[in-house]
Amino acid sequence: MVAQTLGHQLSGLSTEVISSDLRRAKCTADAIAATPGTAAVLDPRLREKSYGAAEGRPQSWLNERFIPPPPIGDRLSHDEGLPGAETKADFAARIYAAMDDILCRPMQHQVIVTHGFALTYLVTAWIKVPLTDLGYASFPAKPGSITTLVEDDRFHNRQVVTLADTSHLT
Repeated sequence: MVAQTLGHQLSGLSTEVISSDLRRAKCTADAIAATPGTAAVLDPRLREKSYGAAEGRPQSWLNERFIPPPPIGDRLSHDEGLPGAETKADFAARIYAAMDDILCRPMQHQVIVTHGFALTYLVTAWIKVPLTDLGYASFPAKPGSITTLVEDDRFHNRQVVTLADTSHLT
């Protein structure tokens, strides 16, 4: 319902919807894109962080094996103890690459549909935080939240207007 409402609000504007290719994000993106009459562009780089061998297993399985990052030191390339899992550095680099490509696209408005942890790196990419400085970055987001990013036309400053807003869900 919220996705269709957002799609109606974007109707008539030059809008592109870019989404993770995973099912829940894709369904949301398709609902948003349906009203403007465009198809969502699917980008697997917008997927949530991969936890390797933990994927598809119960949270308890992950919790028993997960090695938290150290409080100080190299948190980005930390091995979380899960075979095949992405490091935060790999995950952030993937999201940054997707965001670089998205920002090169000539659309007036862009809607990016992704997952909670991925939002952190979309926002840090937007405000150009260097990848090497992301060890402590975290912007929690609930499902269905909306973050609004705006670049002004004059100074080209990048603003985080809303972050993980859920007021539309109440």
